[in-house]
Amino acid sequence: MPSNLISLKLITDPTRLRILMLLAHEELSVAELQSILGMGQSRISTQLSKLKESALVSDRRVGKNVLYSASAPEALLEVAHFAAADIEEITTDRAALRLALRKRRDRARAYFDELAGKFGRQYVPGRSWKGLAEALLKILNYETVADLGAGEGTLSQLLAQRAKKVIAVDNSPKMVEFGQQLAKDHALPNLEYRLGEIENPPIQANSIDLAIFSQALHHAERPEIAINKAYQILKPGGTLVILDLLQHTFEQARELYFDTWLGFSELSITQILEHNGFDQVDTAVVDKEDEAPHFQTLLATARKPL
Repeated sequence: MPSNLISLKLITDPTRLRILMLLAHEELSVAELQSILGMGQSRISTQLSKLKESALVSDRRVGKNVLYSASAPEALLEVAHFAAADIEEITTDRAALRLALRKRRDRARAYFDELAGKFGRQYVPGRSWKGLAEALLKILNYETVADLGAGEGTLSQLLAQRAKKVIAVDNSPKMVEFGQQLAKDHALPNLEYRLGEIENPPIQANSIDLAIFSQALHHAERPEIAINKAYQILKPGGTLVILDLLQHTFEQARELYFDTWLGFSELSITQILEHNGFDQVDTAVVDKEDEAPHFQTLLATARKPL
């Protein structure tokens, strides 16, 4: 009985209860718990130690990592599940857990992240990200593409070399006029510029195979609405690609670049996409600038279900 009372007392602490609920779902490392809970290593390690002392958590070593899992009796876990219903953060924890597991499983991404870190450290004549991007665009097939918040449309022009039709949307009349002239100068009749807001793009519903926000979403007044509209214009099975800034604290960006939002976290983008009906959501941080304030680039892809 004393042992049961100690265990029940331990899980009355919200942090320990959140950790136990996560470990009841999946075996996790301290680093993964840090990422999910947004807490420091020492705090999490302290709570894990207390849970382990009472045999509510067990651990095992896998290579350089130590993985933790729930080992509490089933009856106690049921009580913990009931108590967790009163903790607001539990829903966010579950979403963050899904993101952490997706990143863990993506071994190919880990390889290319490592490769990307080496890319550019040594000079190789003729090798550039732009060259690789253009080569990839040549081998990918798209029917109809929407470049939302296109600016003058550099990306739209690349896409138009392969897609049957590209619609570039921007809310600046001068940008649209400039882009139209570029399309004419480069003989791209399949590239059409339209004046409009990304929260309400002038594009017919269910007509687009690929929609792209390239460094545009952080300028939107309501990013959730923009993503919802992208969902509406995509055909079933269509793909959404988001390239934007990872969440940062450089407040001067609001005045220097007229940014409305200081980037987005991987979790927030994932939640917005899933809330709006997208599946196969995938995110990654694909670049970090060397110069201060060291902006990082977030890539997110998602699919509209068939």
